[in-house]
Amino acid sequence: MAAALPDSPAAFGEAGWDEIRPHYEELAERALDAGNVEQWLADWSRLDSLLSEAASLANFAYTCDTADPARESAQLRFGAEIGPKAQEQRTRLQKRLVELGYSRPGLEAMTQRFRNQVELFQEVNVPLFAAQSRLVTEWSKVNGALTVEWEGEEKTPAQLLPYLESPDREQRERAFELRAQAYLGKRDVLADIFDRLYDLRQEIARNAGFANFRDFTHREKNRFDYTPDDCVRFHAAVEEAVLPAINRILERRRHRLGLDRLRPWDLQVDPMGRPALRPFQSADEFVRKGAEVLGHVDHDFRAYLMAMADAGLLDLENRKGKAPGGYSTSLNFRKMPLIFMNAVGIDDDVRTLLHESGHAFHSFEASRLPLLFQRHPGSEMAEVASMSMELLASPFLDLPHGGYYSEQDARRSRTELLEGTILFLPHCASVDAFQQWIYTDDGGRDAAARDRKWLELRRRFEGDAIDWSGLDQERIARWYQQPHFFSSPFYYIEYGIAQMGALQVWRNSLRDHVEAVRSYRSALALGATKRLPDLFAAAGARLIFDPKGMKEIVEVVEEQLALLS
Repeated sequence: MAAALPDSPAAFGEAGWDEIRPHYEELAERALDAGNVEQWLADWSRLDSLLSEAASLANFAYTCDTADPARESAQLRFGAEIGPKAQEQRTRLQKRLVELGYSRPGLEAMTQRFRNQVELFQEVNVPLFAAQSRLVTEWSKVNGALTVEWEGEEKTPAQLLPYLESPDREQRERAFELRAQAYLGKRDVLADIFDRLYDLRQEIARNAGFANFRDFTHREKNRFDYTPDDCVRFHAAVEEAVLPAINRILERRRHRLGLDRLRPWDLQVDPMGRPALRPFQSADEFVRKGAEVLGHVDHDFRAYLMAMADAGLLDLENRKGKAPGGYSTSLNFRKMPLIFMNAVGIDDDVRTLLHESGHAFHSFEASRLPLLFQRHPGSEMAEVASMSMELLASPFLDLPHGGYYSEQDARRSRTELLEGTILFLPHCASVDAFQQWIYTDDGGRDAAARDRKWLELRRRFEGDAIDWSGLDQERIARWYQQPHFFSSPFYYIEYGIAQMGALQVWRNSLRDHVEAVRSYRSALALGATKRLPDLFAAAGARLIFDPKGMKEIVEVVEEQLALLS
């Protein structure tokens, strides 16, 4: 090569594009034929592994402290300068492989993705992707700086979540209102950022020959196995098959709370009036007990989590300046993942850790594949990995298994998890329907029209079991809290598709835990070497878009809820 590749991603930590570009140029100019293509792919995989890990570490550092100018600068350098230009070079290399016509078993799905990316690439979009990255960084900074005053103390919106579990209904209402007001106070700022993102995204789509950003993104995400119309079918199936179950769940809650009507601040409190679950007191306890729980799913999973902890690849506690949300990212060169989240000491934190651990274990399992391009499937299967882990680990949350809870509290946590899988689906449908509308309707560029549409969709998918009267603004605030609209457009229907897959994996575990976990791990180890239906099948599941299939799964959940009650 023109210059030897470094031994570690640290060498790219301070690099500019001019220092990175020669490595891609050498790959673009090297003579290529069937005799040397495997070595060429291996060299390219190593280069991308080094660079992507450096970028992931920069993003991790920034999201851990959005107030640090040096971290912000590094994030912007990778996101806005290096990332788009590297993607341009990757497309150039993809085109070389496509034109060579080379493939073999294990690479078919990869070459299909490459062909798709080559067809989508437009040089004019490179600076637009860079501009989009800068806007997402700006959005992260606004969110990371949000605070509210609560009883004389400064708190982040996330730090109000425990108060939504308080037996004191007045306190719950105040916490709910204050969380919403934190976002409503920045509504115009957030709407302006979104307007600018919207303009960039629609321009990117038009440049690539698409009528709108929805159609472009569906293709860009390599969604070969379902269509936007299938997503609409999913929305309708949620209405038909899930809303009746949700009404039953919420009616039980209303009855147990002794209320005439449920209000939105009545959804997290224990309906039996018991104190809120407090699973841990420190980050060390959080991780240690989590490792024990995961070890009962499969003994290797405990070792995986502790390896991340020992390597300093967990940042779990919420604090001022941290970006919102949670994620797991693969460090592709060292073949290890990391986990970022915002724990505040509530039961939902346990589910988030298990969820992100599922992503992380997917990375561990798929890292045995030799090429980076073989490891990362679409987000649908990635979310099966994470959502399945929440469900598979739920029987082991009690103290006898080294977990967080007494037997009674563990049953509470399992009940909330299973109810949550059902309650989530209308939210998923509304988020996807909202994005489809935004990018296919002229009203999507108008902030007031977006707010009105969000209200319309929430009324459609949530029904009337919860009384939102007088709370339109608070209901609108919910979409400004959703990171995906800003940072990961159209990354949401995958959660619904994956939830159906994960519930099938969990249903299989009720019959035979060992075999269900074996199939789950086998599917994760396939990485991106198979198409989505084949990955689901390997895990013991199928894609579900129809109300009949959805209803069958929901009925299993309700049966298990009855056993836990």
